[in-house]
Amino acid sequence: MGHWQRGVWFGFSITLFLIAWELACRLLAIPPFILPPPSAVAMSLWELRESLLGLHLWATLKEVLIGLSISIMFGISLAFAMNASRIVERLVYPYIVISQTIPIIALSPVFILWFGYDLSGKIAVTILFTFFPIVVNTYDGLRSTDKDTLNLLKTMGATRRQIFTKLQLPSSLPHFFSGLKVAATYSVAGATIGEWLGASEGLGYFGRRASGNFQAPALFASVLLLSVLGMLLFWLVGRVERHFSPQVKVKKSSNVKN
Repeated sequence: MGHWQRGVWFGFSITLFLIAWELACRLLAIPPFILPPPSAVAMSLWELRESLLGLHLWATLKEVLIGLSISIMFGISLAFAMNASRIVERLVYPYIVISQTIPIIALSPVFILWFGYDLSGKIAVTILFTFFPIVVNTYDGLRSTDKDTLNLLKTMGATRRQIFTKLQLPSSLPHFFSGLKVAATYSVAGATIGEWLGASEGLGYFGRRASGNFQAPALFASVLLLSVLGMLLFWLVGRVERHFSPQVKVKKSSNVKN
């Protein structure tokens, strides 16, 4: 199924969902402060467009992009270090796993306490959400290279650097992008939770304020923008993956030949 066909089916399904939602709210007379109909959410989004799109969306997007960028750089570097040194892997990897056994939502207030309520606090929480899938997937990709090809390169006299650049790095890209897709969606949740704990701008802050004032349409409008932001980041990572992942390139070329 082509991408345009998936888009058509998604548009069709979301249209049916919105129609059913609208009808349920009106036929069942659900109070708008409990579940507003999509029309009320759309109207609220339009009325608050300057605040939502001009201020809060950009604040959340900045936190997401900075936090995700730091996670990518730090996660890749640590994965490379663990792959290059067994000592680093034995020292660091258990603590990476242990960090995920503690509920992230419980660690978020600690990060806010350490880094404050300004931008650095929200970025720290975003990194907390996005670091793990990047470093673990990249490291697993580096370690999952084909053993026969690896032994062949060694018998041919390939250096460690050549093995890394010609074999390990290309084979790790699909794993890296899989982790990056997860991290991209998690980054929105991390920035939102950071804003819940303390902020003066951002979609998370706006949604918490709207919830406290029982402004359900405004709350749903902020949630809608957060969802769209997460889907957009996921789509962008997928587009980048198609250009750099060797497996995607092979599938694309085989489809063209067929």
